[in-house]
Amino acid sequence: MTNPPALERLIEALRCLPGVGPKSALRMAYHLLQRDRPGADSLAQALDNALQVVSHCGLCNNFSEYPICPLCNSQTRDGSLLCVVEMPTDLMMLEQTQAFRGMYFVLMGRLSPLDGIGPRDIHLDKLLKRAQDGVVEEVILATNYTVEGEATAHYVSSLLRARGLKVSRIARGLPMGGEIEHVDSGTLAQAMMERRSVS
Repeated sequence: MTNPPALERLIEALRCLPGVGPKSALRMAYHLLQRDRPGADSLAQALDNALQVVSHCGLCNNFSEYPICPLCNSQTRDGSLLCVVEMPTDLMMLEQTQAFRGMYFVLMGRLSPLDGIGPRDIHLDKLLKRAQDGVVEEVILATNYTVEGEATAHYVSSLLRARGLKVSRIARGLPMGGEIEHVDSGTLAQAMMERRSVS
């Protein structure tokens, strides 16, 4: 027995989500159609609306419903500091710390040659334009400490330093409240190398 064509299209569409394989997509589709049609309708409307109104901020490249997002329009942010992150979720995490009051640029990815993601795919031309606006004095690279994140930070750092910009990288090391005996050796070694003097 085969599913109706419309159901097959729904299952295939759900597979575009990260981590959703054929069986998960099938379960989701059956659930939406059998048990939660109002939820399915709400999901369809929300997705359609998001596709219509959400694009990218002209300055930070984050998702926005406006040409310039509210964060970039804020008069209380420090425009001389520009923090570069990989994804909007990284920006959200940094904002939750309330430790950074500068501006952001979201790459929407990271360099990954094996996946076919090169410099043009992560909006580096837009970043260079933003970083050279005459206001930015320091660019803080807050990409992840993965192989791809490190490669991205190195590449971006080279581009920015070649243009005379001050570039820094977020520190890494022991987590707040962490105990040394429970930390992996790579993190511990990095914490030792990036130690700083106590004032």
